[in-house]
Amino acid sequence: MHLTRRQFLAASTALACAPCGRGLAQTTAVPAPAPAAPPQPAVPATEPVIDIHQHTEYHGRTDEALLAHQRAMGVTMTILLPAGRPVERPSTHNGKSNGLAAKCGGNETVVAFAKKHPGEFVFGANEVSDLPEARQEIEKYLKLGAKIIAEQKFGVECDSTYIQEIARLAQDYDVPVLMHFQHNTYNLGFERFHKILEQFPKVNFIGHAQAWWGNIDKNHDPKQNYPLGKVTPGGITDRYLTDYPNMFGDLSAGSGLNALNRDEEHTRAFLERHQNKLLYGSDCADALGRGPGCSGGRTMAVVRRLAANKTIERKLLYENSKRLFKLG
Repeated sequence: MHLTRRQFLAASTALACAPCGRGLAQTTAVPAPAPAAPPQPAVPATEPVIDIHQHTEYHGRTDEALLAHQRAMGVTMTILLPAGRPVERPSTHNGKSNGLAAKCGGNETVVAFAKKHPGEFVFGANEVSDLPEARQEIEKYLKLGAKIIAEQKFGVECDSTYIQEIARLAQDYDVPVLMHFQHNTYNLGFERFHKILEQFPKVNFIGHAQAWWGNIDKNHDPKQNYPLGKVTPGGITDRYLTDYPNMFGDLSAGSGLNALNRDEEHTRAFLERHQNKLLYGSDCADALGRGPGCSGGRTMAVVRRLAANKTIERKLLYENSKRLFKLG
């Protein structure tokens, strides 16, 4: 079944509000309209959770709302991923993809937020990958303590010289790189990404978004961003996770939630098979941190329900990220 993004959004909203709450994922592209509750003080969690994928200024969300959202979800450590600088060039679709196509804040905003909330937030570093000064700009924030280069979401080939340079920089600073894969839009040529994995075996890469999650299915149609129905195991994503020690997966966003929900039998086996490779992220733009509009909270609930045991659940929600990002 083929869904356009507009159809996916409509179906997601309707199903998310149904009593059983077991429909398609609501994409993170549209924030919940409800106002944010005042942020509650951070309290020690009996079961800590690391969220590897959040943004400042996400679709205009305030800093106060972001803080409230993360605390409401029970997240104890959040990694903030910045956008690159706003520029008009083919890799940003002539500016249409600036702000990660979601009005997200850049490097300075994530550094400032993390400094304001130490112990709860850390930050990544980013730049438009094909800018001549990309390495210099990213390196400036790596020297300040950035934990990751992300979110790499630009219209370049995924095995291009630009991505190779990003990988070299990540190798120099021993940080992961998070890649947004989307057919014909961002980091093109997903089926060729094995070349980068092989060229840079010491660099850890984290896969994210529509092409990444669609390709859990061996029979995936790349024109479908949010495929439905049963999954045939053995897709490119499954093989990357199995064959390459330096490939990891980000569970976040509507694409991740859709993949987890579409075939629960497959999901149970997938989570068990890749229990050491999958990382919880929300990439959720709503302001509440709970309810049907919060894809991050819904993803967390699916993990808790479908993980085969408590050990796997804790790996996905905390232990894997703690290890990969060297978080205390």
